[in-house]
Amino acid sequence: MKRLVISLSVISSLITPYLVKAAPPRNPDKTVNCEMLIVGGGLSGVAAAYEGLYAGRTVCLTEITDWLGGQISAQGTSALDERKTQRQKLFFSRGYLELRKQIQRKYKGNLNPGDCWVSESCFLPGDAHEIVSQVLKDAEKQGRGKLEWFPNTVIKELEIGGDGKLINGAYAIQHKPVGSTPLNTYPLSQTIEDSYRYENSSRFTKTIVRFAPKHSKAKSGNAPKWYVLDTSETGEIIALADVPYRLGIDARSYLEPTSSSAKNEPYCTQGFTYTFAMEATKEPQTQTMPPFYQQYAPYYSYELQRLASFPLVFTYRRIWSPTQGEPMKFGGLGFNAPLPGHISMQNWTWGNDYRPGTSADNLIYTRQQLQSTGQLQPGGWMGGLRTETLRKGEENALGYYYWLVAGTTDSQLGDGVKQPYPNHRFLSGLNSPMGTVHGLSKYPYMREGRRIIGRPSWGQAEGFTIWEIDISRRNYKDPYYVKTLPPDMYRRLKAALAGLEATSVIAGTKSPDDIIQRSRSTIFPDSIGIGHYAIDFHPCMTKSPPEAPGNTERQGERRGGGRAYPFQIALRAMIPQKIDNLLVGGKSIATSHIAAAAYRVHSFEWSAGAAAGTTAAFALKNNVAPYQLVDDLPKPEPQLQALKQLLEKNGNPTAFPDTSIFNQNWDDWE
Repeated sequence: MKRLVISLSVISSLITPYLVKAAPPRNPDKTVNCEMLIVGGGLSGVAAAYEGLYAGRTVCLTEITDWLGGQISAQGTSALDERKTQRQKLFFSRGYLELRKQIQRKYKGNLNPGDCWVSESCFLPGDAHEIVSQVLKDAEKQGRGKLEWFPNTVIKELEIGGDGKLINGAYAIQHKPVGSTPLNTYPLSQTIEDSYRYENSSRFTKTIVRFAPKHSKAKSGNAPKWYVLDTSETGEIIALADVPYRLGIDARSYLEPTSSSAKNEPYCTQGFTYTFAMEATKEPQTQTMPPFYQQYAPYYSYELQRLASFPLVFTYRRIWSPTQGEPMKFGGLGFNAPLPGHISMQNWTWGNDYRPGTSADNLIYTRQQLQSTGQLQPGGWMGGLRTETLRKGEENALGYYYWLVAGTTDSQLGDGVKQPYPNHRFLSGLNSPMGTVHGLSKYPYMREGRRIIGRPSWGQAEGFTIWEIDISRRNYKDPYYVKTLPPDMYRRLKAALAGLEATSVIAGTKSPDDIIQRSRSTIFPDSIGIGHYAIDFHPCMTKSPPEAPGNTERQGERRGGGRAYPFQIALRAMIPQKIDNLLVGGKSIATSHIAAAAYRVHSFEWSAGAAAGTTAAFALKNNVAPYQLVDDLPKPEPQLQALKQLLEKNGNPTAFPDTSIFNQNWDDWE
């Protein structure tokens, strides 16, 4: 594997301010017609395209980077997060199974060419892009659909109909490099603002694309004639369309009883991560301290004494291991020792995670911040992210590499723990694992974005949401809840978990502590997908900036973490308010802050995308809007049942085996 290696001092110089002035938009350079416009080429977007192509639809797919696959490619987290039982049973969507199969085929029967211990499958991000691309080509051929793939493309504006219920078109900007400087030379913080401006620049030439429906009108009635699917990493389209959504911490309630705040805290989202790759070498390498290292050094740590081992951290997400080292153990964890030539991808909470949590440095702008910066004005959209925070996340990641190989401090464990490991090099260059000159991932790994509030539904008059109590295995008889929640809120919590005994609890004829607590996730009648993972938090930091000496994680955030039951993806969680032809996949479905910490991993993203793609294709075929499939619940919905049957027939499970109100034992699902 040939790699171009550039020193950290040179890479550091790339992270400098670069300003581009706006210019009035010109007419589109071309118009592209499609039946499904999918915004975001991550795993959820790819899964939606996969099902749309199998259904024979014309699919337009945009992605801000030039790699498909999101988490496993452009974001560099090429280690599949899966739960043990679901993996053993291979109970996944058909496309996800095909992805795993093709990974194994790529590496000659080895699903784990990295010999990592965080997952059963760790591999190279560039290979993931190639595999995903081939999976879509196969689906296009088999289903006789048509894929229009637009890399390096962002959505700039939406055409929303006069009644405000339909997206009638979308304007996008596709950029290509100027001269001999290739794409992926500069980190995202230096290109993102340029990519959202219409005019050409010294770095990019722009093509303005208008996306429009393939058919001028629906076959009958008022059903939408095309669908826009937001599968972006941060919920860009839901912000641009200005539909109701949440961001950050939800206020404590009987539905979200373990919330760390009594009020909404929109600035505290989970940390984001610029991943990078490093290679073990036979000889010590010259390690150059980045000029900004001392600013971030007070943050870095192994975090826990049982994790305070460089070989353990290196092999945790090792993505390439052509030779096998001797077995080792540390802190009760077993792994094979790293050897020269092994490559590790780094994604560590007290390392290259960047965790802002205040209004001064939050990455994802709130609606109020979008308004104040003019991004909700016509032509004003710039991606909805704080560029300065992206830049600092990049610096933090580069500093973490230096800490790993040369650092001697540890913010959480004190002196004498961290030792230098100079026999490593930072991998950079277009042929490196991340495919960038600077060596960082093309886009940060995003754990949380904007989350829609679904339409009012029975039992949720303010808008449908999947909450903490819908999935958590937490013991709500813990004295913490009696002490923390007001009596009425505690009684409502226990009633919500009481099933058939809820009425007695609410009426006060039965004590909340006498009921048998539900021991499964909520069963949704409109479930169109599945997922299973722990509620896993990378909490925001208390003070600004995150790297401030002595800074701490937001108090109480980790309390919401823990085990979850196998859970479902409700169709109502994918249908936003106001817009009838917008569907949401990925991390932006209607979940709470705590539930979102489980609804964010690879197989869930695929299942949600497959559900969204199938729903859009079904709606087009049957001349029905998705909200009409659920608007009469809990009454029977024949067309909803037809959609669920189609998903199951196509190999996209809508429920885990033996899911019913009578099966209360899920202890075997690990």
